[in-house]
Amino acid sequence: MRPSSDNSYAGGPVNWRIIRSLLPYLSEFRGRVALAMTCLLLAKLAGVAVPWMLKLIVEHYEAVTDALILVPVALLTAYGLLRFSTVFFSELRDAVFARVAERAMRRVSLKVFEHLHRLDLGFHLSRRTGGLARDIERGTSGISFLLRFMVFNILPTLLEIGLITVILLANFSPVYALTVLGAVVVYSLFTIAFTEWRNRFVRESNQLDNRSNTRAVDSLLNYETVKYFGNEPFEARQYDEHLAGWESARMKTRLSLSALNSGQALIIAGSVTLMMVLAANQVSAGSMTLGELVMINAYMIQLFVPLNFLGFIYREIREALINIERLFGLLEAPVKVADVDEAAALRVEGGTVRFEHVNHSYTAERPILKDVSFTIPAGQTLAVVGPSGAGKSTLARLLFRFYDVSSGGITIDGQDIRTVTQRSLRQAIGVVPQDTVLFNDSIGYNIAYGKPGASDEEVWAVLRMAQLEDFVQRLPEGLQTQVGERGLKLSGGEKQRIAIARVLLKDPQLLILDEATSSLDTHSERRILDALNLVSRRRTTLAIAHRLSTITHAEQILVLDQGQVVEQGTHQQLLAAGGAYARLWAEQQREGEDTSEA
Repeated sequence: MRPSSDNSYAGGPVNWRIIRSLLPYLSEFRGRVALAMTCLLLAKLAGVAVPWMLKLIVEHYEAVTDALILVPVALLTAYGLLRFSTVFFSELRDAVFARVAERAMRRVSLKVFEHLHRLDLGFHLSRRTGGLARDIERGTSGISFLLRFMVFNILPTLLEIGLITVILLANFSPVYALTVLGAVVVYSLFTIAFTEWRNRFVRESNQLDNRSNTRAVDSLLNYETVKYFGNEPFEARQYDEHLAGWESARMKTRLSLSALNSGQALIIAGSVTLMMVLAANQVSAGSMTLGELVMINAYMIQLFVPLNFLGFIYREIREALINIERLFGLLEAPVKVADVDEAAALRVEGGTVRFEHVNHSYTAERPILKDVSFTIPAGQTLAVVGPSGAGKSTLARLLFRFYDVSSGGITIDGQDIRTVTQRSLRQAIGVVPQDTVLFNDSIGYNIAYGKPGASDEEVWAVLRMAQLEDFVQRLPEGLQTQVGERGLKLSGGEKQRIAIARVLLKDPQLLILDEATSSLDTHSERRILDALNLVSRRRTTLAIAHRLSTITHAEQILVLDQGQVVEQGTHQQLLAAGGAYARLWAEQQREGEDTSEA
């Protein structure tokens, strides 16, 4: 499942599954939840008692002549305390429950983050970073909102409706209670139906917001490419087109919201008017006191103010569910590369690597590797060469288990890598990729990432091995120099050497060099090769190379073409054979001569 696609939470009543999914997160703070619910109940009981106390005060005014002097202080004090209690217990409830909501948001955010790191490379190659980040941001905010308002606004409002209905039914004509219940039912049905209808505009707005954000992030990440082609106006037009769609969707959302608010106001106004007409007639007929009329009016205001807020809360909850559904959809994205049950840790004794009849394809229509078999003896280097698209980098991805083989198997010291934990496998392998992407942090941070917690002495040691010591020492801020977004403040060669230093610090038993010197000039390449050769002497190494001059020292060289092994041997053996390798060598030698003459 991809973040841009629909998921099982999309649309309709299924969204309410999300609420059930969040309930386990409340169990961590059962005491806080119970205390918050107690505060909620006390706040609502105090709130319902306020109009009754107001009735007693008004009736006392009617019954005496000198009201100012004779109004019991106790009634006024009780009225004030009830007003205060309503607010106090509501605030206390929110304060007690705050930790619960924030911790749930933290737990879900961490769960999604960890799950995203468990997903296969294919998921991340096809993702839209801007849209994905926006989904996570909106989803986590929606979780906090949903927990707070679902528990402490909808439930207490329903409780208050029940209490007021019982009071009206016990003290007045059943018509009043029926009017309240009828108004609540009509209001609720209208709000739910209208909100469900307008959710299409909310989803459309969110989708277009993701697209515009993704477009902006992609454009800014590719800042240099935009400049190379002078396409700033084109990028601005593209971005504005996405914003125009988002603007149109937002207008539909706002207009439909205005229509919803107007309909709700009409229902509330009609209900209050009907209740007051009934009460006024009874006051005129002498069958109801003025205090009771005031109480009914206070109850109606007290009921419909939160009910109107309930409409807002329901709309916001539905929008929160729409936001959370995409977040939970990420959690349902299948983990295609997973540890088997009771997977053991990889035990590297020598480091012999075997590919046995490996076939692999990313899609059924396009096979990449076809019956590939070879062995890398412990401590030796096997180089893989061949034209672009031959499947060289796929070998590295399969060994590192970014993907599982379609058929066949890969073993390290006789252990199938599918039967060991991914963590132990990847701890044993160091990779220097062709395209080095760095964290937007310091040089020191990026190198120490190979061994979190490494000392400065260890960092400087690998800097010397990677031929970076002089370069870093010349920088005003040294190891604290910031590398910029994706390392854009550094040259390709500098980034490559940082990647080499990072893997040297990791000190793995096996190495994968995916065209590790492709970004270096000839002088730097020789120095780096010396360091890599020194390191790889005691490690099993898979070296993927484009420039054949960098792998002439390898004990074995494998030539891939269209996913098949077409030649294998040492550099001298392959040259003597006069086959595909010899032709590649001759072509590169001619290119080198042409370059030197130029």
